[in-house]
Amino acid sequence: MEGRPTESRQGLTQREVPRVVGLLLTMALMNALLYLCLDQFFSSPRRSTEGPRPCPHGYFKMGQMRTCSPWLSCQELRAEVRQLKCIGEGAVKRVFLSEWKERKVALSRLTSLEMKDDFLHGLQMLKSLQSKHIVTLLGYCEEDSTVLTEYHPLGSLSNLEETLNLSKYQSVNTWQHRLQLAMDYVGIINYLHRSPLGTLVMCDSNDLPKTLSQYLLTSNFSIVANDLDALPLVNRSSGMFVKCGHRELRGDFVAPEQLWPYGEHVPFHDDLMPSYDEKIDIWRIPDVSSFLLGHVEGSDMVRFHLFDIHKACKSQIPAERPTAQHVLDTYRKVLDALGDAVPSQMREML
Repeated sequence: MEGRPTESRQGLTQREVPRVVGLLLTMALMNALLYLCLDQFFSSPRRSTEGPRPCPHGYFKMGQMRTCSPWLSCQELRAEVRQLKCIGEGAVKRVFLSEWKERKVALSRLTSLEMKDDFLHGLQMLKSLQSKHIVTLLGYCEEDSTVLTEYHPLGSLSNLEETLNLSKYQSVNTWQHRLQLAMDYVGIINYLHRSPLGTLVMCDSNDLPKTLSQYLLTSNFSIVANDLDALPLVNRSSGMFVKCGHRELRGDFVAPEQLWPYGEHVPFHDDLMPSYDEKIDIWRIPDVSSFLLGHVEGSDMVRFHLFDIHKACKSQIPAERPTAQHVLDTYRKVLDALGDAVPSQMREML
């Protein structure tokens, strides 16, 4: 008789075992789901894969705006935009941090009448090229020589290292995000070379600092082109090529065909300088990408995998350089191939 309670207790324990196992499995599953959610939450503020801007031509939408608004007119710019402070100045325009309907915006003003043609060219490019690759145009007034665009508080691409060194951006200071930035840059070049207007060349890029200043870093860590004042058109069928400026260019950053070809014994003369095509943009890609990749863990591994395509970009013969699309495709393949490899796996890939 005394054995039955013990036997009963043992039977109860055996019945409880499946419940305990089920509870443990449920907890493990919940922990895994929690981990994935947190990982998603704390990962980069990186972009969603957005398509073309949803607004039709002549309209804009930015930030939390739910509907598209027409570009602001002269009257609206004068009445609704409040200028705050100067945040940048170049040969063509001054840029002022301003406010429109409690939103921060960037107001550009022509610096001098001598540069009005360049200013109007930049405005025409902004109007014609609106896409995810180009800063959003909000309005303009040719009469006042003003242009209003979306404001990006992280500023120009020149500030990249300074920005990524801030503690709140450490999570995006990785080779993956830096390679994405390089892909953004090449994507912009590819867009310009295949734009609705034809093949456009990013001329105002004769050294690295000047090149970086032409682009803005957005809050979701993508890149948009901002300065479009010097975008000449290449048209092979009509024999139209370009020359970036009217002065002699020097240094390794510019393509060989941009250098004076007749030696130091012949004085430079713009009329004798041969023209060239969009392949000068391809020559610059390795230098800009190297800056964007920086010196974080894994960046040298990425450089190794990009060596061949970058070598092709530096061909002395322009026609032998790849297209921007080919470079972009190669970058994508490298990103996909390396994925989320840990440092030990990266070293094995070298």
